[in-house]
Amino acid sequence: MIDLSRYRTWLFDCDGVVLNSNRIKTDAFYRAAEPYGAGYARQLVDYHVQNGGVSRYVKFQRFLTDIVGRKDYEKEELDQLLADYAGFVEQGLLTCQVAPGLDRLRALTQPARWFIVSGGDQEELRSVFRQRGLDGLFDGGIFGSPSTKDDILATLERDDAVDSPAVFIGDSQYDFEAARRAGLDFVFVSDWSESAFDFKDADLKRGSLAELVSQF
Repeated sequence: MIDLSRYRTWLFDCDGVVLNSNRIKTDAFYRAAEPYGAGYARQLVDYHVQNGGVSRYVKFQRFLTDIVGRKDYEKEELDQLLADYAGFVEQGLLTCQVAPGLDRLRALTQPARWFIVSGGDQEELRSVFRQRGLDGLFDGGIFGSPSTKDDILATLERDDAVDSPAVFIGDSQYDFEAARRAGLDFVFVSDWSESAFDFKDADLKRGSLAELVSQF
């Protein structure tokens, strides 16, 4: 059993960890791609679920090139897909469930710094967290796409923003792999995850953030 109280930096994925928003985004990918046909839309959803944590920018680029088979496409077409997706997602993020126990976990981990490191759009995340009164919990900052999680973590390390020991809380294979590449411990939370990945090598597995509170 790892000692959670020792961590000086906590880095959280957003979807499926802090917010119960995985299903919202899965549905939004389908709806945005549906004008291309239900078959293509389902393929995008499958790709999205298999690559949790990867940004929407990459997913829609892959949709156009690898799924639809359009090797050359206009920027406007990609922009329209992204705009449609963002519109479907926005309201859901403002109303979906916040992880129970989040405030209690924040109180228990003072004076550690908290960060969001997400595949979601950075400006969208900052707006949603501000409107929901969650931004104050994450004193280290809220970061997202178009930068990848690897790039965000590398930048934070280069800027000496991450004090060791540090832990990443995630719900996807990409979260686990990004944490390992950055030399971070990893806790897998499963209750809202859509991942089928075997997290046997995670440092700790729990159903939710609320269950982490009981570790203190």
